[in-house]
Amino acid sequence: MQPSDLSLAAAAEAIRTRTLSPVELVDSVLARIEQVEPRLKAYVTVTADAARRAARTAGDEIAAGHYRGPLHGIPMGLKDMIDAEGTATSASSQVRAGHVAAADSTVAARMAAAGAVLLGKTHTHEFAYGLTTPQTHNAWDPDRVAGGSSGGSAVAVAAGAATFALGTDTGGSIRVPAALNGVVGLKPTYGLVPRHGVTSLSWSLDHVGPLTRTVEDAGLVLSALAGHDPRDPASLDMPAGDYWPGDGTDLTGLRVGVPRTYYFDHVDPEVEAAVRQAVEQLRSLGAHPVEVDIPMTRYVQATQWGLMVPEATAYHERTLRAVPDLYQADVRILLEAGELMPAGDYLRAQRSRTLMQQEWARLLEEVDVVAAPTVPVTAVKADEETVTWPDGTVEAVSDAYVRLSAPANITGVPALSVPAGHDAAGLPIGLQLLARPLAERLLLRVGHAYEQTRPARALAPAA
Repeated sequence: MQPSDLSLAAAAEAIRTRTLSPVELVDSVLARIEQVEPRLKAYVTVTADAARRAARTAGDEIAAGHYRGPLHGIPMGLKDMIDAEGTATSASSQVRAGHVAAADSTVAARMAAAGAVLLGKTHTHEFAYGLTTPQTHNAWDPDRVAGGSSGGSAVAVAAGAATFALGTDTGGSIRVPAALNGVVGLKPTYGLVPRHGVTSLSWSLDHVGPLTRTVEDAGLVLSALAGHDPRDPASLDMPAGDYWPGDGTDLTGLRVGVPRTYYFDHVDPEVEAAVRQAVEQLRSLGAHPVEVDIPMTRYVQATQWGLMVPEATAYHERTLRAVPDLYQADVRILLEAGELMPAGDYLRAQRSRTLMQQEWARLLEEVDVVAAPTVPVTAVKADEETVTWPDGTVEAVSDAYVRLSAPANITGVPALSVPAGHDAAGLPIGLQLLARPLAERLLLRVGHAYEQTRPARALAPAA
């Protein structure tokens, strides 16, 4: 096993006990990047020299007795929507050509303060406005989509080209690529992680969160990310916390909501079977499955798009008029469509969101977590634009991938995607767990307990 194969928790313990140095770890991960990057294209840019300097600094600090904690000396990727001082934040768009961040975003600053080592910026769908990340290839099958828009971050973690990474999630953009590449993706409660210095797609739906190899790793990263920042108007006024999920697997008394509606409609049979088997695994740990009805399902898609499209267009109003030809066609069309939406439609979407939040709050009084598929189908071929279901229904790929993840963005509840096996083609399947707002500790405890029932996960094949 190479250092690049290690989970964050395992690498952190090796660094803490001086059996592995940050330099050795970073060199190993950079070597993996050189090996897989020509095939997978997870990174916009790799800052190898700066990463090696930061690793040497971390090693010197630790040797001098100044160990900062489990992220100290750990190499990470940063989605190219997130500012890091002195590096470009291109959002994978020609609109941002030549842009260099003048200061760290809040999350980049918190990662630096924790001692994490920045490897570079990972690819996103242009301005995070899409669910495929077309520049990047799936870690398990390069002919298939990576998922998006945090596809570069997910692929880097899945392939050993980053020990962990940060992404953003507006309609599933952390969880979708996590599921399609067999890694863990956490969308925290809305407002728990500040977004100052992060390029916006839709301010009322945007979240920042980690992509990691394990649920334990996600808890370690969230512990360094969470906490109030007044520069983000949506930031919750609460202190940072410890989100380590613990070692236990006893889930006695836990009420697991299993949806009767929505989450298993138009879902691939292999995905459904894997998720239902995961529920049985939770039952074997003491949990009590409870069938539930998901509220207001007919309004999910209209509410998601009714919020996201006008907010995205408002953010891009100036550049859309000044340099429209610099946008990719798919993104430009969506932004232009937002200019045609009546204000009344946006207000109705806001009203729908409020009602949906209220109904989900009632649902999450009946159960502790909801267990469902993250996405209804595994990674499709890169040239496939639609999914055809057995009843003849044809669905756009992006609509299919966002369908099961959007409710958590609309309501702001935390949602975790955990690998739940592979389909017959060897492609990863994701289990999605959702909980009431600010119940991240519970969510991570459940995900970690489930993870302990599974065989140890290997990295995606390097070649």
